[in-house]
Amino acid sequence: MKEAHKRNRNPKYKKKYRVTNWPEYDRALRNRGDITLWLSHSAIKAWTPKPKGSQGRQQKYSDLAIETVLTLRLLFHLPLRQAEGFVHSLFQLMKLRLPVPDHTTLSRRGCSLKPILQPQTKPGQPTHLIVDSTGLSIHGEGPWSSGKKRRRGWRKLHIMVDREGRVHRSCVSKWYTKDGSRVRHLLEGFNDEIASLTGDKGYDQNSVVRNVGKKNPAAQVVIHPRVNAVLSGKDEWTQRDWHVHKIRSDGVEAWRRESGYYRQSTVENIFYRYKTSMGKNLRARREDSRQVEATIACKILNRFIELGRAESVAVG
Repeated sequence: MKEAHKRNRNPKYKKKYRVTNWPEYDRALRNRGDITLWLSHSAIKAWTPKPKGSQGRQQKYSDLAIETVLTLRLLFHLPLRQAEGFVHSLFQLMKLRLPVPDHTTLSRRGCSLKPILQPQTKPGQPTHLIVDSTGLSIHGEGPWSSGKKRRRGWRKLHIMVDREGRVHRSCVSKWYTKDGSRVRHLLEGFNDEIASLTGDKGYDQNSVVRNVGKKNPAAQVVIHPRVNAVLSGKDEWTQRDWHVHKIRSDGVEAWRRESGYYRQSTVENIFYRYKTSMGKNLRARREDSRQVEATIACKILNRFIELGRAESVAVG
């Protein structure tokens, strides 16, 4: 027991880092709160949709208009009515004669909106992906709810990010959903080459390895084995067998350093930024609207990275 405790404890020393571009990063942090709004001519023209050429009532607002108002709502923590008044006042200051969606239109159209995450990546380079989930409160009984009830007070947010912290995919599920079961949904539509996939013990499932193998059979799967993990017993060892063997022989800390498992901290930082910037709860009250809200929030986080990020080097 003493040897196991010694092998699983945290490292005694942590590396210290120094930010090398502090003036630029400080300016980028300030720009995240800049309320200066600028609409291009193409966005102004696309504010109202073109005639669809079919029978039925024509939509008054395009998907771009709805997503823009919902983005401002999330960014400044506004209810729907206040978001409507906020955008109306901005248009008055900008002297734009554009109609503003009312709160009922935002609530109704927010269920069917399909925002797309398109982070800026370097083409031609394989992507190292990290997956994880966190809990977000919802309107209702609150996070203290327990027992077998029809409605719980929180939902799970699953995201898939790269090493730079850019969110590539996100989805919202019920509280009882297993983390590993969402990997297939997160990988859907991801067409770039995968170099590796990193996850914690909640993703220690055969289905995760199979789904990654369908995208790239040569991709590394760095999943933390469970405490009671055993070898598969196959003639040819799998990646997981090598992980289990490495942990048994050299200890979990050595395995985490050599395998690159510490990349998992990247997604933990994204969750911290999500909850400090967007809040710890989902404002929408319908399941499809919650998915739209989470996707828009992830697009905002990607935009923050585009504005500027810290560049650091290890010291000491």
